[in-house]
Amino acid sequence: QVQLVESGGGLVQAGGSLSLSCAASGSIVRINNMAWYRQAPGKQRELVADITSGGSTNYADSVKGRFSISRDNAKNAVYLQMNSLKPEDTAVYYCKAVATTSSFYTSQYWGQGTQVTVSS
Repeated sequence: QVQLVESGGGLVQAGGSLSLSCAASGSIVRINNMAWYRQAPGKQRELVADITSGGSTNYADSVKGRFSISRDNAKNAVYLQMNSLKPEDTAVYYCKAVATTSSFYTSQYWGQGTQVTVSS
């Protein structure tokens, strides 16, 4: 099994910054893609950004130029630096990893989520 634990959420004023972290643990052989999603109240979960094991990144249009995703393969960790935050960025942020375990089973795993609230 693989466990993902997020940290770094909180309350910030519009224009401020927050940094999220997510660490994966368990019987991991390899982690392929890692990603951050978010879900605002009454809305569907949406992709914020993702990153391949080689470091290629992809961002939602709404966060391009403001958010930056990175990862540390040695630590099985992924990070999200969020700058110039807006009230519409308020959501629960989830980390996702596509991982292969020691039983050579590949699946996607989710963290428990961390709340980000941006006040106007």
